[in-house]
Amino acid sequence: MKSSVSLKLTMLFLALAVGVTALAANGNKGDFQISSPVQVNGTMLPAGDYTARWEGSGPAVQVSIVRNGKTLATVPGKLVQSEQKAADSAAEIQNGASGQRELTALHFSGKKYSLELSSTTAQTMAPDNSTK
Repeated sequence: MKSSVSLKLTMLFLALAVGVTALAANGNKGDFQISSPVQVNGTMLPAGDYTARWEGSGPAVQVSIVRNGKTLATVPGKLVQSEQKAADSAAEIQNGASGQRELTALHFSGKKYSLELSSTTAQTMAPDNSTK
């Protein structure tokens, strides 16, 4: 009888461990689409479907842009909480200092957070106003 209870408890703990691991693996990612080429931290991404995966719980995170299982770019980011869930997934794109279209933020359908992306190339090209 004791071995039956022990076996059931062991199976329960294993099931919980697998479930928690699966949630952790799926928790820090979101899918998005871009309709024309954009630059991410110096890397040009063609139009298509992508997944953003990030490490950390925020606000500062490291974001990897993944397509077909391959990481194409990494960029520092900021996880920003919202009061309302996003109605749709969206990629924000702005013209950078060099005139290139740059991916600056990602919003994920049904989520109360978004990612603001930094560009280290833009940061290094920004004028230094600390001496004024």
